[in-house]
Amino acid sequence: MSKLDNLDLRLLLELVRDPRAQVSELSELLGVARNTAQSRIRRLLRAGTVRHGGREIDLEALGYDVIAFLTIEVVHRELDGVIAGLRTLSQVLEVHEISGRGDVWCRVTATDTHNLQAALRSVLRIKGVIRTETVLALHEHIPYRTEPLLERLAQKPADTPRSTDHS
Repeated sequence: MSKLDNLDLRLLLELVRDPRAQVSELSELLGVARNTAQSRIRRLLRAGTVRHGGREIDLEALGYDVIAFLTIEVVHRELDGVIAGLRTLSQVLEVHEISGRGDVWCRVTATDTHNLQAALRSVLRIKGVIRTETVLALHEHIPYRTEPLLERLAQKPADTPRSTDHS
């Protein structure tokens, strides 16, 4: 796909905020004709830039080709502050408190390794971060998914209670 312009980016932002937004709502919100919004959405969908009903964006189309997973060791009394600090970094895609080695796991994106290094330095500057371990993703084989789980749950007989356990 060709380079995304400001309208494409604003449209993607609105689709992420509300994947069920109607084209008429989007066109009014963005100040463009309905046909313009519709054609842009079609083009973004055809190119694979936007997937799964608007909720997922292909980061490579935005120029973010690098995905890294950070395991962060923190001073425990600073955990809330570390999470608040991570929330301020736009390149941090998700954050989880974990057990085992490290205390926090997060997924980070970058345009290249220099950009990743700058992001890592920003993480290390957060008060309470002791150290990080970074693993680069080389290829995504199975994207985040819920369909197989829902299919399995839907196959259970109707009289079988649905468990909410996390096993």
